[in-house]
Amino acid sequence: MKKKLIILSLVAIFLISSGARCTKGPTVAEQQGLRPITLNYWRVWDGPDDFQPIIAKYNAKHPNITINYRKLSYDEYEKELLNALAEDRGPDIFSINVNWLRQYQSKLQPMPTEIVMTDMVEIGTIKKELVPQQKTTVSITLGQLKDQYLDTVYKDVVLNYDNPTKKIRELRVFGLPLAMDTLATFYNKDLLNNAGIGDLSDYWSNDKFKKDLKKLTKQDEQGNILQSGMALGSGANIERSYDVLTAIMMQNGATIINDQDQIAFRNSIRGKDYNPGIDAIRFYMDFSDPTKDVYSWNGDLDNSLEMFMQGRLAILYGYSYLVPIIKAQAPKLNFSVRKFPQVEGSTANVNVADYWVEVVSKKSQARAEAWDFVQFMANNPENVKMYLNKTNRLSALRSIIAEQSTKDELSVFAEQLYNARTWYKGRNYQEGTKSIIEMIDAISQSPQENFEKEIKIMEGRLKNSL
Repeated sequence: MKKKLIILSLVAIFLISSGARCTKGPTVAEQQGLRPITLNYWRVWDGPDDFQPIIAKYNAKHPNITINYRKLSYDEYEKELLNALAEDRGPDIFSINVNWLRQYQSKLQPMPTEIVMTDMVEIGTIKKELVPQQKTTVSITLGQLKDQYLDTVYKDVVLNYDNPTKKIRELRVFGLPLAMDTLATFYNKDLLNNAGIGDLSDYWSNDKFKKDLKKLTKQDEQGNILQSGMALGSGANIERSYDVLTAIMMQNGATIINDQDQIAFRNSIRGKDYNPGIDAIRFYMDFSDPTKDVYSWNGDLDNSLEMFMQGRLAILYGYSYLVPIIKAQAPKLNFSVRKFPQVEGSTANVNVADYWVEVVSKKSQARAEAWDFVQFMANNPENVKMYLNKTNRLSALRSIIAEQSTKDELSVFAEQLYNARTWYKGRNYQEGTKSIIEMIDAISQSPQENFEKEIKIMEGRLKNSL
């Protein structure tokens, strides 16, 4: 009898340790956590296939959550998004350019400090089974955000939030990036070969830079530009002209918008009669001034990307997303990419960052689940790599950049990410960039007469966009 009791006790212990489950079903909380949920997710640029692996992986843990992914064209995106949010038919999760974040802040739900979810967990060693289990997950902290992401991310996505529950103002995360991009130099190798140029200068405005530009710019007898050495000096017909100009301004030591949300690009360096912002604008404008040695561009030329793909432009500044566009539309073009030029003698390199962030709508009925999915995508290096490998984009996570620096097409852009940052901190990015483009084009028409007037107009419009 005693021997039988010992055997029964051992069996009981084995069953308990092996994860055998009693017949009791899920708790009320677990049942609530397993209710069917649909998350609508809107983005630009990437298609459903780019997210299918991540969504499938997430569904394995949360089979009750359906994620409907919708891609919209850039031209229709913002109008459709704003209309949908106003009419309470908007997405739970959507993607916006990081420079739009303050404009959309009132429509967004900041990341919660912790999230309670019901996961399907595998238990048992002999007979494995999936059972629902309620878990509390701590969200990424501000300190972790600083450590794990590139420096600009913390500065861009962490905003002041008036917490209605605690009745205090606090810093909260309003979005997370899946990728990041930065400006680089695209150059036509055939045009450089024809001009006898072996390599381009790493710096603006040194002697080699000026000599190369003269060799690469061709004009007819009437002074019309037939072949441009470089696309600088105008606004509307240059790809991302506002980013190129603001990059030069920041490299020159100018602060465009300071930490107090004030327009500061006209400020002189303390103790010196020198204004780095105005000096950078003059430098940029020289390339469209026929009286200057570096004249190589004007506002009457075709779009800079089109000219580059046609083989009539030697140097174009742009983001990595242009690589597949150029290869598709100009497959025979012999081009390469190198780092964006810097100011010679500067103690630190400065580059411009451009990226989108995934955010959660304040009107979503499943805000916790929406933020859980955003963090599952953007704060897990393994999952981020799934997206990056599908889209051939650059990471905003520090742990992935070193690996991307070894890939031919991405290496130049990846190496620049560590010192890349955004320049705009206002609430109307479209108005801010438009004011810069129109200022550039107005000055290029008559540099001497329009310079001071157009600078003041741009300054006022930038103030109104904050």
